[in-house]
Amino acid sequence: MYKNKMSAYTRNNRELNQIRNLEITPNFQPNNPSSCLVKLGNTHVCCSAILEDRVPGFLRNSGKGWLTAEYGMLPSSTNERMDREAAKGKQSGRTQEIQRLIGRSLRCSVNLDVLGEKTIKVDCDVISADGGTRTASIIGGYVSLVRAVNQYKKSFNLTKSILTNQIAAISVGVVKGTPCIDLDYIEDSSAEVDCNVVMANDGQFIEFQSTGEEAKFSKKTILDFIDLVENSMPNIFQLQNAAIEK
Repeated sequence: MYKNKMSAYTRNNRELNQIRNLEITPNFQPNNPSSCLVKLGNTHVCCSAILEDRVPGFLRNSGKGWLTAEYGMLPSSTNERMDREAAKGKQSGRTQEIQRLIGRSLRCSVNLDVLGEKTIKVDCDVISADGGTRTASIIGGYVSLVRAVNQYKKSFNLTKSILTNQIAAISVGVVKGTPCIDLDYIEDSSAEVDCNVVMANDGQFIEFQSTGEEAKFSKKTILDFIDLVENSMPNIFQLQNAAIEK
C-alpha cells in the first residue's frame, strides 16, 4: 500500500487540490451552434451534439429516446502521430471504453422517456492530449448537449424539459504517495492510483473508476479523492453554465 506523505510530491505551477486552467468556448464550429472547445490545461477537446428524429432498432416503438457518444483523437493530438482509427478499419478497445463512459454518463442528465423516440449524438474529438481527455469530453459533452436541446426545442417540439441533472467529471490520483486532482499526462503515467469521477450537481456520483496501478489503496484514499472532487466541482459547474448561456 502506498504511504501518504504530504510532502512527498509537489507541483510547480498549481496546488495539489487545484485543477488546471479550464476554459470552455462555445460556438467553436460554425456549422454547429451546440459545439464548444474545452481547454483543460494542454488537453483540448472539441465537442458537439445533434438531435435526430429516430432511435436505434432496439428502441423502436418504445416511446423512449436515446443518447450516444463518439470519441476520437486526431493524429497530431499526441507527441507522436497517431494513425486514424478509420484507416485501420476498427476502433481500439480504449476508444470504445471511453465513448461508452461518455454516453452512459450523459444519459444520466437526460429524461429519455420525455425525449421520445429521438436520438442525441454527442461527438468528442481530441485536438491535444495531455491527460484527462475523457473527463474533458464529459465536461464539454454536457455543454454541447444542453445547447443542442435548446437549439432543437422548437423544431422537435420538445415541450417538456428533458434535462435532469448537470454532469461533470475530473480525474484524481495518487502520485508519489500524495492524493491530487486533475492529473496531466506525466502525472497519470507515473501514478500509483488513478481514478476518474463523474458527478451530478446534486452531489451524487455517476462513475467512480479507481484503479491501483502499482499499489493497493485504502478507504481513506477514496475519501481523499471524494474531498478533492467535491471541492472542485462547483467551479466546473459554474464554467459549464457560463458557456451554455453565451
